[in-house]
Amino acid sequence: MSIRRLIAASAAVGLLVLGGCRDSAPDQGHGGTVTVFAAASLTEAFTKIGKDFEAANPGTSVRFSFAGSSALAAQIGQGAPADVFASASPANMQTVVAAGAVAAAPVTFVRNQLVIATAKGNPKAIKGLSDLATAGTTVASCAEQVPCGAAARKALDAAGVALTPVTLEHDVKAALAKVRLGEVDAALVYRTDARAAAADVDAVEFPESAAAINDYPIATLKDAPNAAGGQAFVDYVRSAEGLAVLTAAGFQAP
Repeated sequence: MSIRRLIAASAAVGLLVLGGCRDSAPDQGHGGTVTVFAAASLTEAFTKIGKDFEAANPGTSVRFSFAGSSALAAQIGQGAPADVFASASPANMQTVVAAGAVAAAPVTFVRNQLVIATAKGNPKAIKGLSDLATAGTTVASCAEQVPCGAAARKALDAAGVALTPVTLEHDVKAALAKVRLGEVDAALVYRTDARAAAADVDAVEFPESAAAINDYPIATLKDAPNAAGGQAFVDYVRSAEGLAVLTAAGFQAP
């Protein structure tokens, strides 16, 4: 082989090696940390989805901030850095939309419904909303600016039940904790939260909850530090794999 041909062949091999290295390099588009602000009722399902997403996207980590949707919306409006917001109601998402903080139109990805959570064995024999107004029965609920509180008010109005909870909590997990700790007899919480705490509480279904089903919208945020990662997470939540986790937790498909 001539010197010229040998050099050309060596160059070709070098290009193939470089090309092979480029093809085998990890996709950096979804790398880094994805920061997700999510309603407290999504804690268990999103924690599982976050682990699955990380496994499907090596080099990516998901960091969650779980709280009441109204509190999260306020934080986003004040400039808190996040890539994704998943709200337990359209009203709190609209607060973020009105602030010009979303990158694309929010999409409803699941729905949720209320139940009455009681201590194991339902010692007060609560069968419906009217039983909550019985003298001597103590009830926890979410504050009305929180989606679970707004839904509880709708359900109570639909049932024509006048109820004054002994405590109004900042999110659904806090309301449920009152039952788990034995501080109240019952709490109005989401079906998904009662299911996650099934070892400690019983769930009582009631028909008026159908009048207060909450849509859960999700959106990427305009000033997202990791916009590509945020969009990838939203896509994963809405995928068949993500929906399977959510429906297993008790959420309803949109």
